[in-house]
Amino acid sequence: MRRIGLIVNPIAGLGGRLGFKGSDGILARRASELGETSLAPQRTIEALQEMVHATNDVTLLTYPSEMGQDEAIKSGINPIVIGTISGGQTTAEDTKRAVREMIQLGVDLIVFSGGDGTARDIMDVIDEKIPVLGIPAGVKMHSGVFAINPKLAGRLVVNFLSSQISTRPEEVLDYDNEGNLKLYGYMNVPYEEALIQESKSLIPAYENDEAWIASGIIEEISDDCAYIIGPGTTAKAFMKALGITYTLLGVDVVKSRKLLIQDANETQLLDIVDRYNSKILLGVVGGQGFLLGRGNQQISPNVIRKVGKENLIVVATEGKIASLKGRPLLVDSGDQQLDQSLVGYIKVNTGYRLSAICRVAQSRTQG
Repeated sequence: MRRIGLIVNPIAGLGGRLGFKGSDGILARRASELGETSLAPQRTIEALQEMVHATNDVTLLTYPSEMGQDEAIKSGINPIVIGTISGGQTTAEDTKRAVREMIQLGVDLIVFSGGDGTARDIMDVIDEKIPVLGIPAGVKMHSGVFAINPKLAGRLVVNFLSSQISTRPEEVLDYDNEGNLKLYGYMNVPYEEALIQESKSLIPAYENDEAWIASGIIEEISDDCAYIIGPGTTAKAFMKALGITYTLLGVDVVKSRKLLIQDANETQLLDIVDRYNSKILLGVVGGQGFLLGRGNQQISPNVIRKVGKENLIVVATEGKIASLKGRPLLVDSGDQQLDQSLVGYIKVNTGYRLSAICRVAQSRTQG
C-alpha cells in the first residue's frame, strides 16, 4: 500500500490581502490580530476532494489538527495522524519535523499546502529521492513545485498514484532579504506539463519596451478614474513614466496622475472602488503567465467584481508573451466562479498602441 504525506501550513497566505509580502512569524500574528484567516485549509480541501476516490489503496499520513488532519476528515478521508503540535501558531520547525517523521515512515510522496516559504522549509530537510508537490496557498508561489491550482494538484496526485507520470527536479525560488528573487535549490516533483506551473522567470526586457507600453496607456487615462496598479516592473512602468513613487511588489493607487495610496491592502482597494470609477492594471508573471493569484492577492475577487472584467488593463512585453510559447494566461484568485468568468480572450498591451489578444484560462487543458 502506497503512502502519501500531507502537510498544511495553516498560516500560509494569511497576509496576502493585507498587502504583506509573506506570512511568517510576526506578519502572521499581525494578520491574525487584524482578523484575517488563511485560505490554505479550504484550498487543501479542494485538492483532497479530487483525490478522495483514488485513496482506497493509499494511506494518508498527516499531522494533527489544522496541519492536515482537519482538512482530510472534511474531505472524507480517514488519515493516520502522526506527531504532535503545541498550542498557538505553527512554525517552520513543525513543518520540518513533520517531513522528517514522514520520511522515517516511508512515504512515497509529500503533498504540502503553502507558498514559497513553506517549500523552502521542506527543501531544507527532504530526502532528494522523495517527490514533493505543492498546493498553491501562500502569498508568493514563484517556485516550480506547485500545481497551477488546488484541483489540478489533486489530479496530479491521482496520476502519480496510477504511475501515469514520472518526476523531475523543479526550482525552489523565493525573495531574499534585499527583495531579489533567488534560487534556493531543487525538489523532485510529479511532472505533467498541463498541470504543474512553471517557475517564475525574469524575462529580460529593455526599459524602453515597458516605457512605450506605459506611454500608450497614459494617453488614454482619465482624471475621473482611479487606477489600481498591480506588482511588477511592466505595470509599475506606468507610475515610473508619471514620476510617481511606487511599490514594486505591492499594489498602488493613482488618480489624476498623483499617488492616492501606496502599498494598498484589500480594504483600501474596496473603499477606492466604492468611491471612484476604477480600472486595474495587471502585469503578467514571467514564465508562468499568471494574471491573478501569485503575489497580488490584495486585488481580491471582491475588488475585481466591483471593478468589472471590462476594466482590467493587462500589460506585458512582447518578450514575456513569447516566453509563454502559446500557453494561456492563468487565473487562480481562490474564487472558482470568478476565475471561470474571466476565462476567454483578453487584450494585452504589448507596446505603444500595440496589443495582442491572449487566451485566459484556469488551466492549460482548458479550451
